[in-house]
Amino acid sequence: QVQLVESGGGLVQPGGSLRLSCAASGFTIRSYWMHWVRQAPGKGLEWISAISPTGVLTYDADSVKGRFTISRDHGKNTLYLQMNSLKPEDTAQYYCATATTSRVNVRSGSYYYSPTRLSEYRHWGQGTQVTVSS
Repeated sequence: QVQLVESGGGLVQPGGSLRLSCAASGFTIRSYWMHWVRQAPGKGLEWISAISPTGVLTYDADSVKGRFTISRDHGKNTLYLQMNSLKPEDTAQYYCATATTSRVNVRSGSYYYSPTRLSEYRHWGQGTQVTVSS
C-alpha cells in the first residue's frame, strides 16, 4: 500500500522545537521532490519547504526561513522537518507530499509556491498537528 505517514507533532511552547517525520511505504521517495505544507484553522494550504531528490537543493518559504530545516534519509525512506524557534503562528496541520518537479518559484530572492489542494501532489499524507501555545 502506497502511503506517507507523518508523525512528531504535538503541543509545544513558543520558542520550542519539534521534529516531524514523514515515512513512506509502498514506494521509494528517492526520485521525488519532497514538500512540507501546512494548513492553519480556517486558512488554505501554505507551502513551507521543499527538497530535491538528491537532497542538495532545499527551498524554504520566508515564513520559516532560518527556523525550519528540511532533510531526507533514503535509507529510511523518510522525510524530516526540524522546527526550531516555534511561534504561535506556526500552529497548523502539517503534511508531507511528493512531486515529480520542483514546483517552487523564486522572486526577489524569495521562494514560493501556492498549492490549492493536496491532490495537486503525487502522494500526500494524513498530516500531523502542531500546536504552539503557552
